[in-house]
Amino acid sequence: MHMINKNQNSEESLLNLIGRKSGLFADDINTTQSELNTIVSSSKFLVLGGAGTIGQAVTKEIFQRQPKKLHIVDISENNLAELVRDIRSSFGYINGDFKTFALDIGAIEYDAFISSDGRYDYVLNLSALKHVRSEEDPFTLMRLIDVNIFNTEKTIQQAINNGVKKYFCVSTDKATDPINMMGASKRIMELFLMQKSKAITISTARFANVAFSDGSLLHSWEQRIKKNQPIVAPNDVKRYFITPKESGQLCLLSCIFGENNNIFFPKMNQNLQLTSFADMAVKYIAMLGYKPYLCKNEDEARAFAKTLPRTGKWPYLLTKSDTTGEKETELFYTQKETLDLNRFNSIGIIKPDLDFNNNGKITSFSNSIKHLKAEKNWTKKDLINIFHKILPNFAHKETGHYLDHKM
Repeated sequence: MHMINKNQNSEESLLNLIGRKSGLFADDINTTQSELNTIVSSSKFLVLGGAGTIGQAVTKEIFQRQPKKLHIVDISENNLAELVRDIRSSFGYINGDFKTFALDIGAIEYDAFISSDGRYDYVLNLSALKHVRSEEDPFTLMRLIDVNIFNTEKTIQQAINNGVKKYFCVSTDKATDPINMMGASKRIMELFLMQKSKAITISTARFANVAFSDGSLLHSWEQRIKKNQPIVAPNDVKRYFITPKESGQLCLLSCIFGENNNIFFPKMNQNLQLTSFADMAVKYIAMLGYKPYLCKNEDEARAFAKTLPRTGKWPYLLTKSDTTGEKETELFYTQKETLDLNRFNSIGIIKPDLDFNNNGKITSFSNSIKHLKAEKNWTKKDLINIFHKILPNFAHKETGHYLDHKM
């Protein structure tokens, strides 16, 4: 039987797959390590969405620095169970209060949980609907708005009410001149953050694709291999990638050291290069010990998946990218945003020009969404129109094709 490389998801293997030899933020972590350890070990943390890929990475970065309190909330009971097993197997135990809670942030049970204590120094919100595919139907799209925008607003207000020192919320590169509803929801979230930052210190981070994050294309390759199915990749898309560990480091650095309204992002340098999905597919198959076999179409790929692996080959298919909301290029900031490129070695900081005149637009946005919910009747077009009112330059890209229509 052909043996798969068991170290395929080690940090070294991930870096090799995305074309890098070293971690992006190693120098900045080393430079701030002493101060970081001192602050974390004397502080209390709440991590929301802590069982997702980025949330788990952040949780591990905090846990290994011995916090006084570390509470993790996530809607996924199974992912929380795996997170605890992973932490116990890697780091063991801490003297601080470490607990996980399988809760929906939008539900009354979460509000009761916050009312029962709510005493934290830092709240980190990694909870999000992150897939562009979520905008295909208007109902999932409304939930995306709830999770990405209104749950964020709610948890910030709870943090303010409870005297939390700092609130961190992860954003995305797709919030930079967004062309899809997911990215636009994160940009609107950033406007909500700026409004709330008058009452609490808030920082955030934008970064690119996290390699093998839950539900991502690379994560799907793992699943395809496990299920003896062909690997698929677009032949015309290049992206920037960071590892889960790097995503956790960037979020923690922003949370601890970010000033009010700072947005951290990875600096563009020779260690962060655009990587082709097609090239990565070939490298991934080879990394597992197979020879890549390029197929002509889906039917051929499915058929060959039943026989080729026994001969040491793995079928893969390259397709053209034509789905709604697919960005041609990835940007972490716009030309209009003010940057600080000197404070850190590998991290840039966006310092937004605060425009609190958005308050009227934010109120109008919230009221419009509440009206549609009260009616229990809305279309995707209704939601796009509301988005355009708060983001006049939102260039939504609709092709009529979605990822769920492909293998």
